[in-house]
Amino acid sequence: MLVHICCAVDSHYFLQKLQKEYPEEKLVGFFYDPNIHPYSEYYLRLLDVKRSCRMLGIELIEGEYDTEKWLEAVRGLEKEPEKGARCAVCFDRRFEVSAQKASEIGERTFTSTLLTSPKKSLKQLKTAGDALGERFGVSFIAPDYRKASGTQEQNILAKEDALYRQDYCGCLFGLTMQRDQQQKLADELFVPSSAQVQPESIEARIALYEKRWELEEKEVPHKIVKQRFLNWRLKFGMLKVRKEVVPAHILPYSTLRGEYTRGKVEFEVNDVHYMSRDEVKFITLEHYNKLTASGYQSVTELMFQPPTFETEVSIRTKLQLDAYDLSAVVIVDEIPANKIELILQSETYEDVKEKLIVLSQ
Repeated sequence: MLVHICCAVDSHYFLQKLQKEYPEEKLVGFFYDPNIHPYSEYYLRLLDVKRSCRMLGIELIEGEYDTEKWLEAVRGLEKEPEKGARCAVCFDRRFEVSAQKASEIGERTFTSTLLTSPKKSLKQLKTAGDALGERFGVSFIAPDYRKASGTQEQNILAKEDALYRQDYCGCLFGLTMQRDQQQKLADELFVPSSAQVQPESIEARIALYEKRWELEEKEVPHKIVKQRFLNWRLKFGMLKVRKEVVPAHILPYSTLRGEYTRGKVEFEVNDVHYMSRDEVKFITLEHYNKLTASGYQSVTELMFQPPTFETEVSIRTKLQLDAYDLSAVVIVDEIPANKIELILQSETYEDVKEKLIVLSQ
């Protein structure tokens, strides 16, 4: 039986139920989800599915990440709500490819872990699966594993085996609508031009789950715990001196009361230069290099190849700023002597991140 897999939280429980109900069937997992956006999120979910299939002894095939075809298929349906017309097209597309794959490899039946997702319509999924199964000469199996406390069992199992729990379906349009309704920043879509890994970004989660995989292979005891913290994202920043844009690097957790300020540097204390308004502070690249033991030749180089986020956060302590300081700190090649204009669009917000702890052996 070919089993289309959407994510480990759904598949881990679903596959174990199939193993009990169809003990004579060889289950083959098929991860085909071009709807998942961005690619880093796709990779993270695939990584967790690989771990789940390894734990259950199930072969896994990865389908093509043909996102452009998926986007073309849902064109015009971008504003449809979840379980609406866009989702129907999405199911049809993934089930069509899954049914075709089942036929290609000689399987007589196929199914999908989407059936166990509480956010999906079982009737809608069965209708799509039956129609496409008939087209490719394979049967669609649609067991209802949600009933009889199935969803609760699924959640307990996901927690016990420390599976990655995503909090959106995967689709770009569903994500943006969900975050708008929650009045939250869609920080999953933020990737700095510098490629610096941001806290609680998808890239940070990938690093954590890859490290977890490594520890499991070495049989090192560990635990993933959650931590509430203040997160920050920079949307846009620009510094002008006498109306000319100059290279400037914005330190993490820099904020303004609004998005624009102007003034002049008034004084300096311990190599920190204070602007006349809005608590803005400047330091030179030379001083930055001393604080970080770096050797950057220009601010432009720093902007595109910065050290880790954690390294830059520690600079605030070295500048003798207190733990709650959110004032803007700007790194420049030379301290401006003329009129300064600063545009800074950033956002701080409460967030929760996972942390990997190695337990003493």
